[in-house]
Amino acid sequence: MTSPIRGREALLPATRNALALVLLAMADDEFVVGFADSEWTGIAPLLEEDVAMSSLAQDELGHARALYELLAELLADGRDADAIAYDRPPEGYYHARLLDHPRGDWAMAMARRFLYDTADAVRLEALADSSHAPLAELVGKIRREERYHVMHATTWVERLAWAGGEARERLVAALDALGPDAGTVLAPLPNGLALEMAGVVSADAAALEARWRGSVDPLLERLGLPTVPPLRSPETARTGHG
Repeated sequence: MTSPIRGREALLPATRNALALVLLAMADDEFVVGFADSEWTGIAPLLEEDVAMSSLAQDELGHARALYELLAELLADGRDADAIAYDRPPEGYYHARLLDHPRGDWAMAMARRFLYDTADAVRLEALADSSHAPLAELVGKIRREERYHVMHATTWVERLAWAGGEARERLVAALDALGPDAGTVLAPLPNGLALEMAGVVSADAAALEARWRGSVDPLLERLGLPTVPPLRSPETARTGHG
């Protein structure tokens, strides 16, 4: 097992640059999905979901902030978490294209959350024993909250699928619309090999994607829903890239 690494000085430049991109991608993902969740406050279909979506949004924005703070420590360029989060034009964000789709209806929101949260869970699992100790510690905290996010989204996908009628039709339409971009969360990032060699991440992008598909496709098949299609353009999986 790779010895824990603390401090930016202990990282090789290639590893440090690759890690910075991972942190930026994860932070931007959490920031964007958290903002989207916050838009449901007051308009969710059930009062309980107003509270739930507000809580989910708060979790995601909290995760984003923690990741931006870790990134700021790694970059050490004078910017703090707020500067990294806000001092960029829209095209400067690096979130997965799955999160670029409009808010849409409730079925769209739950389909997006399901696809994102299940992929994010696989990504977090691969970082849980990271050799970069600050990241491993943060991921441990994030995972304890994110498992409830997966449960919430999965419950709603099952509920809408079994409801039949318009609810099911809207869910199928949402999965069809989001499907081509579903794999963008786990699409390979530049210099991923440096992270594997340094023990920052436990598997490559292809292995993570296979693990994710192996968990979501059987559930979707059991519900008679569209499974996740192959990613069309991995090189343009994220905004601000390609």
